[in-house]
Amino acid sequence: MASVNAPVTRPSVRTHEGAPAQMVSGIAELRRAVLSCLLWEDTFYEKGSTLGDRIAALVAKTPADRVAALAIEAREQMHLRHVPLFLVRELARIKGNGALVEETLARVIQRPDELTQYLAIYWKGAAGGTTKRPEPLSAGSKRGLAKAFTKFRPETLAKYDRDGAVVLRDVLRLTHAKPTSVPQGAAWKQVVARTLESPDTWEVALSAGKDKKATFERLLTERKLGALAFLRNLRNMIAANVDPSLIRERFAQPLDKVLPFRYLAAVRHAPAYAQELSDAMLRAVADETKLSGLTAVLVDVSGSMDEKLSAKSEMRRVEAAAGLAVLMREIAQARVFTFSDKLVEVPNHRGLALAEAINQSQLHSSTQLFTSLNAMYAKGQFDRVIVITDEQSTDSGRVPTVPRGYIVNVCTYQNGVDFGAWVRINGWSDRIVDYIRALETETA
Repeated sequence: MASVNAPVTRPSVRTHEGAPAQMVSGIAELRRAVLSCLLWEDTFYEKGSTLGDRIAALVAKTPADRVAALAIEAREQMHLRHVPLFLVRELARIKGNGALVEETLARVIQRPDELTQYLAIYWKGAAGGTTKRPEPLSAGSKRGLAKAFTKFRPETLAKYDRDGAVVLRDVLRLTHAKPTSVPQGAAWKQVVARTLESPDTWEVALSAGKDKKATFERLLTERKLGALAFLRNLRNMIAANVDPSLIRERFAQPLDKVLPFRYLAAVRHAPAYAQELSDAMLRAVADETKLSGLTAVLVDVSGSMDEKLSAKSEMRRVEAAAGLAVLMREIAQARVFTFSDKLVEVPNHRGLALAEAINQSQLHSSTQLFTSLNAMYAKGQFDRVIVITDEQSTDSGRVPTVPRGYIVNVCTYQNGVDFGAWVRINGWSDRIVDYIRALETETA
């Protein structure tokens, strides 16, 4: 989930915005490209096809066991879905990796639709272009898909058996998977016939043309709407005039741990529930063990951070960064700053109010990272400094000496700013907190 990179300064190497860059290579470069990656999505400075080609080239030069471990980490800790499959597919291109491909693929596939997604990725080029003719599946891929298929219950298979170029029965036919029990074998026959009974979910109910208001109210009453589905559908429930008392009752029930930026996405379309969303966000991190000392959190609000996380997402990178700042504010005594053209200290709010203050703190313009960092450090002494950024900068300069310095990178660009021996953490998972806590415990 994170890496400590030895600094390699090359004066001729620059970030996309022109600042001196710190080069990383090998597994460190691959981690940087992977752990905040939405595969084949264009970013502010780099096309998705270029990133896909770069990941494929790095896999070919990296020890296979390190690639496999990274695929598992990306799926299980960072909750990424496509790039772990892509890593396994690139491993499958290299002879001698059959057993490793089988083991890794069976582990990273955690939803039935990932069985078909792997096949779709397998039959694409590194840049996401479909090959003219499907390649035969490697033996390791076949065994891994077959093993993964045995993990899923019939109702889960039914939920994800969607129409498309590749469906679940194609996986069974290609892999010759063997059921582990008689009931499972009977269910698989229904998969082949596509006669599995659809589960009682909001997707199934609404796709069947059922009344949206009645459907959501029934699922809320029966407590069948999970935390993430609930947050994602607040807009739809409001549009369908769902009883507000049922919505507020769902907020009062436990919500599974959901990353803070999900709440930020929800409030955009459900401002009437801003207080409930903020309270739920804070409850989600209430049990976190606090970090010791005084923490400075520096959030990048430059123009490139306004880029969306993906083509289909409404969330911007700055909102993912603000969500992390909200998390840090709850688990540490912290002062929060933003930087773009200048340094701004943000009022010491909590929850959604802090996220909004970060977004509105200043114009989203250039990236004066080094100037802002030095200006921030002149305001006080901190036990740790956490910079949340896409690691681009238009300026350069001295990096202040700090007891503990962390750069949280929320993008995939090849080169990042040269900060010497600071700890670099790629991605925006809540596991960042676990990593920082574990690292500081080890070095105490």
